[in-house]
Amino acid sequence: MADTPRIAVIGGGRMGEAIVAGLVSAGAASAGDITVVEPDSLRHAVFTAHGVACVTDGHGAVESADIVIFAVKPQIIDAVVAHVAEDVPAEAIVVSIVAGMSCARLESLLPAGTAVVRVMPNTPAMVGEGMSVLSGGTETTTGQLETVRVLFEALGKAIVLDERHQDAATAISGSGPAYVALFIDALARAGVRQGLSRDVAQLLASQTLRGTVELLERTGKHPEELVDAVSSPGGTTIAAIEALEAGGLRASVSAAVAAAVKRSKELGS
Repeated sequence: MADTPRIAVIGGGRMGEAIVAGLVSAGAASAGDITVVEPDSLRHAVFTAHGVACVTDGHGAVESADIVIFAVKPQIIDAVVAHVAEDVPAEAIVVSIVAGMSCARLESLLPAGTAVVRVMPNTPAMVGEGMSVLSGGTETTTGQLETVRVLFEALGKAIVLDERHQDAATAISGSGPAYVALFIDALARAGVRQGLSRDVAQLLASQTLRGTVELLERTGKHPEELVDAVSSPGGTTIAAIEALEAGGLRASVSAAVAAAVKRSKELGS
């Protein structure tokens, strides 16, 4: 495989866009070596802006690719794979970022011996701060899995886990940006309710989240340690924490993750 692989991305939705934008920005792949397959011509301008070729049919893009990334909805993945399966080169690595799509299921749709890697990335990949979880199929070598890991490492962080953990990873990091954005919005709106302008409240909420994550990573502290460090006896923080706990914050987060895991399993079957 060349230093910068030829990549075919099947599906030009938000995650396909995040992956392409992230790879090009990080220099992990040359824009000239990426082809996006997207039937909706209105989406093509998004990719051509990155210098990436965009086509409506995948046959030509797939047959010349070193890595084929399927980035479509779970409901149509079988039909999409069937459309291009015979065009996948024998030496190519097939990557699926489709929620719930097991390696075994994808392998069953492709020619025997095809190397398959299941990946769950997330949208912060677009700005180089993504989190990707990888699992290899039965025909995938350690070297091929490492090739894909390095590729997604260019988008942020990437780890390899046993496939049985993929549904949980999907529920936490795959869906997680939505939870975090919801919390930031809730915090900002609470600030507006207390008299702050929306711009100021949003800045305070966003930067506080960013700074807290950086503090946890640099110090290696457990989140509970930071909670205790900020919660002075009889102070404002402990009063707020008690209100959050009374509202069932931890239970709601746990229920949200469980619901996402359940749905991921449903999509996989």
